[in-house]
Amino acid sequence: MSGILVVLEDREGRIGRISWEAVAAALQLSSFARQPVHAALLGADTSTVAAAVAAKAVDGVVRVEHPLLQSYTSDGYTHALEQLIRARQPDFVVFPHTYQVRDFTPALAARFGQSLIGDVTSIADGPLFTRQLMQGRLTGTYRHNGSGPCFVSVQSGAFRSDSVTTGTAPVESFTPSLEAAQIRTRPGAPFRAAAQTVDLGSAQLIVSVGRGIKEADNLPLVQDLAAALGAELAASRPICDNGWLPMERQVGSSGQTVAPKVYIAIGISGAIQHLVGMKASQCIVAINKDPDAPIFEVADYGIVGDLFEVVPALTAAIKAAKQ
Repeated sequence: MSGILVVLEDREGRIGRISWEAVAAALQLSSFARQPVHAALLGADTSTVAAAVAAKAVDGVVRVEHPLLQSYTSDGYTHALEQLIRARQPDFVVFPHTYQVRDFTPALAARFGQSLIGDVTSIADGPLFTRQLMQGRLTGTYRHNGSGPCFVSVQSGAFRSDSVTTGTAPVESFTPSLEAAQIRTRPGAPFRAAAQTVDLGSAQLIVSVGRGIKEADNLPLVQDLAAALGAELAASRPICDNGWLPMERQVGSSGQTVAPKVYIAIGISGAIQHLVGMKASQCIVAINKDPDAPIFEVADYGIVGDLFEVVPALTAAIKAAKQ
């Protein structure tokens, strides 16, 4: 089988947003490479999630099942996927760029004498893969020149999960040859970055505040705007470092990566570390008194003005429109 294989993660019986983003990336790659897209799921029993994936616009779903794949281990996944890839011989293998993928995929690529093009943010005809370097200060563009499969992982928020349309795909099974002696690690509890009360990555509307707010006592100003919009409240790193908002609200290279429909940046200058985490948003609205603030370079709409005047007026207008 030549074509594109996209490997999805099954977390507690569901496919997460970043895996659907990987499907979106694979479908975009398909438009350039003109090759079919097949999705692979690993586990002991993937029937439920396979049915959900088969209802999307992919060309096929492969259930890679074995009792030793009940829990994730790097050895189990590497051995199983190596066998699947050698049997199907895809030209491209696409992954979501998750902690789990970072754990086993470099070893998997090495078994084929290949490198992993990791954390890809865009795909162009060629195909060409773009990824960020030095926390987004630079970008690099890569082309696969080897004779084996091209291994790619895609950055969270870089591709739109909602662009994956519905469809009907056939489902088939693949049983790898695995032995307990091949599994050198004992499965533990799934890694969780933090015990979060909010998943900003799933939010459709975000109001984010930066150091322009000056002090914690002024936060209700932006909280009122977020409440009026029904949006999640987020922040740049200085706000969270000062303890004004919890760290789980931070957006950026050391926080969460988001891609909402609307991202309103209030008093945020636009340091590259913050832009990395939010520039994939569909619509960016920036409010800043500095007309030369870098945030305006990525904004779809910009308001140059004092946030202490602009934000209350905006909040009042939204409340009036709802009456």
